[in-house]
Amino acid sequence: MVDWEGPLSEAYERATKYLGELPDRRVGPRATSEELHKALGGPLPTAPTEPRDVIAQLAEGVEDGLLPSGSGRFFGFVFGGATPAALAADWLTTTWDQNAGLYAASPAGAVAEDVAARWLVELFGLPGVTSVGFVTGAQMANFTGLAAARHDVLRRAGWDANLDGLIGAPPIRVLAGAERHDTIDRALRFLGLGTNCIVPIAVDGQGRIRVEALESALEDEGPQIVCAQVGNVNTGAIDPIREICDLAHQRGAWVHVDGAFGLWAAVSDELRSLVDGIDLADSWASDAHKWLNVPYDSGLVLCAHPEAHRAAMSIRAAYLIQDENGERDPLDYNPEFSRRARGIPVYAALRALGRSGIAEIVDRCHALAVRFADALRAEGVEVLNEVVLNQVLVRFGDDELTRRVVDAVQQEGTCWMSGTTWQGRAAMRISVSNWTTDEFDVDRSVQAILRCLRAQQ
Repeated sequence: MVDWEGPLSEAYERATKYLGELPDRRVGPRATSEELHKALGGPLPTAPTEPRDVIAQLAEGVEDGLLPSGSGRFFGFVFGGATPAALAADWLTTTWDQNAGLYAASPAGAVAEDVAARWLVELFGLPGVTSVGFVTGAQMANFTGLAAARHDVLRRAGWDANLDGLIGAPPIRVLAGAERHDTIDRALRFLGLGTNCIVPIAVDGQGRIRVEALESALEDEGPQIVCAQVGNVNTGAIDPIREICDLAHQRGAWVHVDGAFGLWAAVSDELRSLVDGIDLADSWASDAHKWLNVPYDSGLVLCAHPEAHRAAMSIRAAYLIQDENGERDPLDYNPEFSRRARGIPVYAALRALGRSGIAEIVDRCHALAVRFADALRAEGVEVLNEVVLNQVLVRFGDDELTRRVVDAVQQEGTCWMSGTTWQGRAAMRISVSNWTTDEFDVDRSVQAILRCLRAQQ
């Protein structure tokens, strides 16, 4: 008989211990690369090892090399944490081990995704016909949304990219803000369009697209895609979506919205006005592993034109059982073939939190970001952005001092923030995205930042 209980109980004990210690844990890795290689490396084993021992040795080996990104005092890279229901559902998803590409291969996985998709569309206030794909993250969400856009704008120009590829196709112009996220450029490379197709659009001091600059750059004919942004990765700034959509659609352009974390503002009564007109776009990219606090990896792509979405992504093979009884096959909406049922943790998170619970996380993170900015500004620290969402961008005098303070904070371990460069100036970027973060975490982190600043001056 297979011993499941031994390794699984060891994993459970290690996991609950880690989670229990997370609030007081140093926020940063404690081991060097050399130490981790020594703990985990060695020659390939020639004989089997007891599974429970493997789990124990693995946990001990990685312990000091973990970056505790689930901590309430982790403010780097717009990482979320994991809510209890989402984490537990993720464990079950791994246990059930479903290949969730087809309904026939996992009826439960497909239906859970379908229900979660409908809830997400309602939550964001998008058109009821919107299709949803569950992907790895915003990179593949942007890729998929832009693939649908590429297909549709070429179709309207009389070109079938699926049959004829891109050689000889009408050129596509992609109009995107000068402060767009790099995943847009990378997606365009993946799609064979290349980054020279990008027409950079001037932005304001917060990174928002200037509508007048977009208007002058749009052409009256030819395939065009406009990439808007809901939540600049540095400032959190949100493009004027309604104006962009109205203008772009007048010129026949497709509007894709990169809303990796900012799209969740649509859930909040307080912040919803920031994304006014979001329902007018043609496709959207977001992450569940950010503000929904679902375990990695969990991205979302949504499309107001399901036929274009399916045309860009779907596949048919004689040996597959597809379209069974009209049920939704998830592989028609994402670039993967075999894939885990990542919609199940999303389903669990949505069911556990409900609309009000998600809104509370978004509103609290916004309020805590404002608290961060106010506390640091009161101590003479320069705050570079308008804190409209969960991002706080600060600077300590000059580039050199700013970078030293960022390094010192990361080494000190009370909290963890990342550095960045904003419009040519070094800055510390503070991202408040974790469902467990509270006022104590913010106040304790502010004091740590100020200690590091004084030590570097």
